[in-house]
Amino acid sequence: MFDSIPGYEGTVAGGGGAYLPPPMPSVPMPVPEHAASHPEWNDNIPSISEGRARQAFEEYVSSKCCYSSAPVRDGIITKMESFNTYRYRLETFTESRTTKWSQEPYTGQRIDAGIQRPPGPWEIAAQPPSYFTDHKETIRVPYTSSIKKCNPCSGMGKSSCSSCTGTGSKVCSGCNGSRQRPDNQSCNKCDYSGREKCSSCSGSGFHKCDTCDGKGQLLVFINLKVKWSTEKDDYVAQDSSGLRLEKLGKVSGKELFRDAQIMVYPVMGFPDVSVAQASERLIRDHQVKYTKNSRIIQQRQMIELITITRVNYTWKEKPYVYYVYGNELKVNADDYPDTCCCSVM
Repeated sequence: MFDSIPGYEGTVAGGGGAYLPPPMPSVPMPVPEHAASHPEWNDNIPSISEGRARQAFEEYVSSKCCYSSAPVRDGIITKMESFNTYRYRLETFTESRTTKWSQEPYTGQRIDAGIQRPPGPWEIAAQPPSYFTDHKETIRVPYTSSIKKCNPCSGMGKSSCSSCTGTGSKVCSGCNGSRQRPDNQSCNKCDYSGREKCSSCSGSGFHKCDTCDGKGQLLVFINLKVKWSTEKDDYVAQDSSGLRLEKLGKVSGKELFRDAQIMVYPVMGFPDVSVAQASERLIRDHQVKYTKNSRIIQQRQMIELITITRVNYTWKEKPYVYYVYGNELKVNADDYPDTCCCSVM
């Protein structure tokens, strides 16, 4: 069914093939510019006020249908503590390519297989979208299109009707083939023959082949699928606030550092050693992982300072805690003291 095309010997029908590794670059990859040590990282963010913490708490509770407002209204804040932390983020924008044999009914399309050698999978031009924008594109590989007989219908353009086994008629449902109705009268539904026209194929005994749309021939060719995607990894420095780290995934922080290059260099001189170590580890992991079967087009890295304020308060003489965090001043209060079970009827 499918020819052997130079450079595409491993291509399979219907997809499912492995990603194709890019060729070795003809020129050396650019060396990342060394990130200069920052003599002073601007990481000073003033703590939020008690009034702002209470307002955020009130907005959080009002969004919960089963939370009473009494702890917000009558609770007394006893202590506010700041536990700011850092988040490092690395993004790698990659391009990957796969090929597959495809087919469509032949209706006179151009045939070009054998005219000349087709370009290799990574020789075909494809315009990437804006950096860090996921996108897919399918390109027909030049000089791979040829005509083949349709296998499912053996080139006939039609196949036998399964309902009537190609005869065009079936046993009459009115007389069950006996030519007489239950009242012993002659059956006029089948014109006294005992058989009636097959409704599935309208009496023709055949169905048009869906694969070739009745043409009997297929145009077969290789499609190149190009995929641009952004691979992302985060590292959040540990803190002692008690807030679960996964809560920070949906908030933003104050941006302290941003760098974008084809290949970025690990952060240098950052005051939190764990962030610098995470930068070095993730950059190394990305370059090893994403150069096997794809091409790195651009990388960018960023460091954010995320505010976390732990608010201690009492209500009915018992101590409780809630957290206010991120630029959005989101609130987490796992031990909220006055909730009820409710249901929507």
